[in-house]
Amino acid sequence: MGLLERTQPRLLIVDDEPANLKVLRQVLQDQYRLSFARSGEAALELLKTENIDLILLDIMMPDMTGFDVCERLKQTPETARIPVIFVTALKETIDEEKGFALGAVDYITKPIVPAIVRARVKTHLSLVQADVLKETQVDLIQRLGRAAEYKDNETGMHVLRMSHYSYVLAIAAGIDEISANELMLAAQMHDLGKIAIPDNILLKPGRLDEGEFKMMKAHAQIGADILSNPRSPLVAMARSIAITHHEKWDGSGYPKGLKGKEIPLEGRIAAIADVFDALTSERPYKHAWSVDEAIALLQSEAGKHFDPELVPLFVQALPDVLDIKNRFAEQIQKLS
Repeated sequence: MGLLERTQPRLLIVDDEPANLKVLRQVLQDQYRLSFARSGEAALELLKTENIDLILLDIMMPDMTGFDVCERLKQTPETARIPVIFVTALKETIDEEKGFALGAVDYITKPIVPAIVRARVKTHLSLVQADVLKETQVDLIQRLGRAAEYKDNETGMHVLRMSHYSYVLAIAAGIDEISANELMLAAQMHDLGKIAIPDNILLKPGRLDEGEFKMMKAHAQIGADILSNPRSPLVAMARSIAITHHEKWDGSGYPKGLKGKEIPLEGRIAAIADVFDALTSERPYKHAWSVDEAIALLQSEAGKHFDPELVPLFVQALPDVLDIKNRFAEQIQKLS
C-alpha cells in the first residue's frame, strides 16, 4: 500500500472478552481501520507485523495484564511511542497512577460511552499528529541548514556543532530549556543566505578582494530575506540570527553595524558559536585552529567582536562544547 492510500489511522483493540471487542468495533469501525487481539501475547505478536497508531488495552486479562503489555510496549523502541488508552470496568479497583507511570495516556471505563470513546481516541491521535508535524519541521530545518553549508561542508556537521554550541551557551546565560532548544534549531539556518553566493567566492583559497567580500557579506541579508515574513516564532528567531550573527559588539560588523545590546541575544550567542566552530574546523580554504588558539581569540575579542559577558560563559562551558565537537566530528570518506 502506498503512502497516499493510508488514509485512516489503525487502532489495535486488546480484550479477552469477545463481547467487548464487538462493542468497540461497532463504535470505531466507521472512522478507523481496526485490528484485534484477545490476549497480551497476541497483541505483542501482531505489533511485530502491523503499524498501529493507537492501542485500546484492557487491563484485567489472564496470563498477561494490560499493565504488563504496556510495560513491554514502552520498553521496545519500535512500539514505545504508540499511545495506549487503558479500558477498565468501573467496578474494578485499579492503580491509575501505575498506568500513567508505565506510559499510558488515558483511561476509559466500561460500560463504555461511544461519544467519549470516539472523543478520547480522536484527541490522542491529534496529539500524535502534532508530534509528527513538529518532527517534520525539525527535519526540514536541519536539511535546510545543511543545504546552505553543502558547498564547503558536505557533511553538514558545522550547522549541527554550532547550533549545539549555541544551546550550551544559551543555557549558561540563563535562558530556559524551551527557548534554548528553539535557539538551537533556529541557529541551523544562520548561513542560509550562502545558497546565493557563487562558488568561486565561497570556496576561494585565500583572502577575498573588496568586491568579493562585499558579495560574501550579502549572505546575511539574503538569509533574512529568505526567512522574511515569518509565521512562527522559530522562523522569526532564525531570521534574527541570520541577519545579526555577523554583527560585532563594537559596531564594526555587518550588515547594519549594530552595537552592543542592539544586537539581539540570539545573534550574540550564535556569533560566538559560529566563529569558534569555523576556527576549529578545516575547510578547503583554511586549516583548523587548535581549541586553545580559538579560545584565546574569543577572549581577546571580548568587548570588540563578542559580547564580553558571554565569552567567559562559553569558556566555562568548554567541557560540554568539546563533547559536542567530538560527537559531531567531520565525517570524511576517503575514496580508495
